[in-house]
Amino acid sequence: MSLSLLAKNPLFGVCPDGRGIYIFGLEIYYYALCIVAGMLVAATLSALLMKRRNMSPDFIFLLFIVCIPTAIVGARLFSCLTDENLGIARFFDFRNGGMSITGGVIGGVGAGYVVCRIKKVNFLRAADCVVVNILIAQAMGRWGNFFNAEVYGGVVENPALQWFPFAVPISNLHGYFGVKSFSDPNATWHYAFFFYEMLFNLIGWALLFTFMWYRKKKPNGLATCLYFVWYGAVRTVMEPLRDSEFILNKGGVPWSHLFSILMVGLGIAACMLLMIFNFIQEGSFVGSKKGDPCGITNYLTPYKNDEPYFSKINMFGSKYPPRPSKEELKKIKQQQKEKKKSGSPPEKPTDKENDGDGDKE
Repeated sequence: MSLSLLAKNPLFGVCPDGRGIYIFGLEIYYYALCIVAGMLVAATLSALLMKRRNMSPDFIFLLFIVCIPTAIVGARLFSCLTDENLGIARFFDFRNGGMSITGGVIGGVGAGYVVCRIKKVNFLRAADCVVVNILIAQAMGRWGNFFNAEVYGGVVENPALQWFPFAVPISNLHGYFGVKSFSDPNATWHYAFFFYEMLFNLIGWALLFTFMWYRKKKPNGLATCLYFVWYGAVRTVMEPLRDSEFILNKGGVPWSHLFSILMVGLGIAACMLLMIFNFIQEGSFVGSKKGDPCGITNYLTPYKNDEPYFSKINMFGSKYPPRPSKEELKKIKQQQKEKKKSGSPPEKPTDKENDGDGDKE
């Protein structure tokens, strides 16, 4: 770190404008901290949901490593292509804003599909455990808009309604953001649309997470489709009400609003198609009349030699043996290594092993 940077900024402290903090002289915005915190919470909840739904929770680490960077690239690229104040030439100018949640979702989900195809994991089953938790990451990320003084609506004229979080003060003074805006007596109060969207995202996450925690019956993918319906509906309502400064309308086309409507339409269509295909295959729109009604009976893992063990969290945990002690695990791994060296033929797959692109029920 250069001496000039250390001289200009303190090693540790709060930024004077209220937008972030200093760590070792480097300014880190609250906006970034909110996004990172949301990612970590979503990853943790996704791992928990995978364990609950008879999957290897370790798979979330691979998805996290691959999908987070692609989501960031997608978010930035979407903004650069649809914001008239940006352009592809400013793609790497991250610190001056411009990250579209819509682009991030497209990039992250697309990368997740590729990873599942390579690892031969049922994409819809994995997506159900991950995509619903994007809502809580988005809810936490919205607080970054508060600290950046952005994503708000029209002016609130009635003094009786000028209170937070119904409305938020926006200061015209240089260097007044977030909490610091409250100290400006001449700040203009606006509808706090970032807070409204955050609240609806939390409600949607709670509903979908509860749905996934207790639902066993196939088809897989319903929760993923319902996410797009819910989030698309929230954005469809909120987007036109925002201040025009925060609407992506390059070329006169309200791109974010358009994609929000598409999310709703495609999500509903996908839900219907999933149930129709399930009816054709299983004789029932949900579940099965021909065999196993569950879409999560088989243990799903992308890793070799990953055996499931009993867990109270796992809805099918009772069908698996107790976890061996560390000494027993070492012996099992040693035996597996010896079999590889001796060239012994691999054991026949059991119902506990990877069910590939589809569940064998």
